[in-house]
Amino acid sequence: MLSLQNIEKIYRTDTIETLALQNINLEVAKGEFLSIMGPSGCGKSTLLNIMGLLDAPTGGAVSFENEALTGFSDKKLSQFRNQKIGFIFQSYHLINDLPVLDNVELPLLYRNVSGSERRRLAQEALEKVGLSNRMKHYPSQLSGGQKQRVAIARAIVGRPHLILADEPTGNLDSAMGNEIMEILEQLNRDDQTTIVMVTHDENMAKRTHRLVRLFDGSLVSSNSFYNA
Repeated sequence: MLSLQNIEKIYRTDTIETLALQNINLEVAKGEFLSIMGPSGCGKSTLLNIMGLLDAPTGGAVSFENEALTGFSDKKLSQFRNQKIGFIFQSYHLINDLPVLDNVELPLLYRNVSGSERRRLAQEALEKVGLSNRMKHYPSQLSGGQKQRVAIARAIVGRPHLILADEPTGNLDSAMGNEIMEILEQLNRDDQTTIVMVTHDENMAKRTHRLVRLFDGSLVSSNSFYNA
């Protein structure tokens, strides 16, 4: 599904150079649920951004479904990202002025999809996360757990091959966090959606197929819990 080869990421300013990632080699299999852990500042979010084509590595190569992405224009990367990848963020990133249904439809606005089809797909995604009765509500009217469900519905509305989740349970209590994990597990199990999740919660990580640990920008270990 996803291959990272000798990935390096350096951030430079006029006065300082920061090595964020070095010598990252990682393969993510189709249908795998992978978690990434490590201390704050170790490069987890940078790695997720490179996986999601939101940031380009300074060195190395990224391949997605055996297609090398090196040299893609920004426009082509944006189209590829919209069609293949869904994102779930810790802080939801919902638009408060739009009702839930319109928030979920957003990724489809960049595709050649009719208004009626966008609405049907958004309704279907909201039903999957148990929010069919909240379609006309606004984000300010929802709990944290409900907002994260909306974010998941938005991530899956385009039927992506890969979901990247950055601390999806980080702002939630344990009960809500468990509900979000159950939804992700169901998407992985029933739809065979590949998921990569950054987390600080060891218990959540142990519910995935494999745990990769980062330290100071390098991969330091990889543990499988059961076969994907």
